[in-house]
Parts: sequence; C-alpha cells; structure tokens
Amino acid sequence: MRARVLKPEPGPAAVSLSGSAGDASGDVPGDAVDTLARTLWGEARDESVRAMEAVAAVVMNRVSRARDHGGWWWGDGVVSVCRLPGQFHCWDPDAPGRLGLLSVTSTDPVFAAAQRIARRAVAGLLNDPTGGATHLHRTGENPEWAQGRSACAGIGGFQFYNDVG
Repeated sequence: MRARVLKPEPGPAAVSLSGSAGDASGDVPGDAVDTLARTLWGEARDESVRAMEAVAAVVMNRVSRARDHGGWWWGDGVVSVCRLPGQFHCWDPDAPGRLGLLSVTSTDPVFAAAQRIARRAVAGLLNDPTGGATHLHRTGENPEWAQGRSACAGIGGFQFYNDVG
C-alpha cells in the first residue's frame, strides 16, 4: 500500500523547512510550526518519533478536511486546530505541564525533534501513518466519541480514528 502524504498547510506564501509558514486563518508566519511542535511535545513527548508523526498527521488531516469542506468545527488552520479547547489537552489552561509547554525550547532534544516533525508536516512532506485519522486517544482510555468505532491505527500509546464526523 502506498503511503498517504499529508497536504501542506494552506496559506498565501510557500512553506519552507526553515519554519516559516502562513496559515489561512491569519496566523503569524511560523506560528503553525511552533504551535504544532508544542502540541507534539505536550501530547507525545514520551512516545516514539513515529507516534509524534501520527499526532502531527491528525492535526494536518483536520486542517485538510476543513480546507476541503470550507471550514469545520475544529478550525481551519494548525493553530486553531491545536488550541481549540478540549481537543489537545496539553493546551488546556489547567493541564499538568502547561508551563513547560509554553517555555520549552529547542535545547530540549524531544522538542527539537517535534520541531523537525512539525516543519515537515506543515510543508506537506510527512507521510500519514494513520490512514487519514482526525481523532485520537490514549490506549486504555475510552472516550464517548470513540464508542462503537474501530481504530484505523494503533501507534505508540495512541489509537487513531478516521471515521469520526
């Protein structure tokens, strides 16, 4: 089976691997990469690179679905998708580790890896290991939205779903 490649982040300017990326929702250039990297660090810093790439794929699949449908409830750009309350717990105001999320720098090797993954994902250069998933949860959790659904992938400590509306 051929790997599914993620679509690049929409925006007026070309995306570069240096970290500059425009966002259709009006984000400041570079915010998409930084926000995605912080999301990866916050949600999957204890996971493999492959699992971090899978989390990045969920974000980019949401952005792509929103773009293809003229908007979606979760937002239409990387920043809005990542920071929507209740979607990625690391961004919740009362999340454990929230201060670390906001202050981590590239001197942290895991965050540096997250930045590399985020740059590739936003540029559309990352293969999607999830099969188009737009939702995920930690293995062992059983959120209401996942009831009666089958995971399309299990990567690291996560279950991924591509059949959630």
